[in-house]
Amino acid sequence: MNAESDERDGGAGPAKPSSATGDVTGEATEGVTKEDRELGSRAPGFIKASRALHLSWQVGVFLVGLAVVVAGIIMLPLPGPGWLVIFGGMAIWATEFVWAQLVLRWTRRKVTEAAQRALDPKVRRRNIILTVTGLVIIAVLVGIYVWKFGVTMPWKIHE
Repeated sequence: MNAESDERDGGAGPAKPSSATGDVTGEATEGVTKEDRELGSRAPGFIKASRALHLSWQVGVFLVGLAVVVAGIIMLPLPGPGWLVIFGGMAIWATEFVWAQLVLRWTRRKVTEAAQRALDPKVRRRNIILTVTGLVIIAVLVGIYVWKFGVTMPWKIHE
């Protein structure tokens, strides 16, 4: 049976629940995931109607997103929320470009996986042991420095 005719007839069958694995949602037809339906331009309809207007809209969205991403890259070595601003610029691009939507989905999936791994008791125990070991090593090095050179500051405050 042709999937296009199913979409037009509305005979896609009963709705299936949504899940993080990309199952079919109630709004989607059979074989089309919710994520697939969300890809593409989110420009208003009157802008999409005119090719020239849509192209100029995309150029404007690209330039605004580029400015935000460049500001985020500048903030990386400087004080400021660099990565947050970069992802904000990617979100601006994702309103118009499929490649940016796919990058954001991949990033969101990886961040979720990393958060779940970090909450794993074995990983948490390992991270705590590594942190404590690092702090002990730093404390020993500071103790050796103080024992050898005393508590003298590298600058002269009294002058």
